[in-house]
Amino acid sequence: MLNLLIAGDVIMIASFIFKFNSLPPQLPLFYSHAWGETQLGDTWMIFLIPLLLNLLYFGNGYIYRRFFSGNEFIKKIFDYLMTFLIIGFTLIFVKIIFLVS
Repeated sequence: MLNLLIAGDVIMIASFIFKFNSLPPQLPLFYSHAWGETQLGDTWMIFLIPLLLNLLYFGNGYIYRRFFSGNEFIKKIFDYLMTFLIIGFTLIFVKIIFLVS
């Protein structure tokens, strides 16, 4: 599972580096806000996505080891959840980068 997280992080960093020169100063990050200026965030804020992904991964690992150690059913649930989150966050990051550049 850690290999999938590292692959997702590498894909996000590579896409950012690949499109860095063509990125605008502000990116649409806050899609829950009304259309327009309120959706925009500075370019550096795009790194909140991989930061949140890594925090969720290690937080879920801690919760599993602390409270559910040895329960295989819960481990499978956590594994499927983290697989979904890693793929989802990576696709969202890459879509935002390629959409605006």
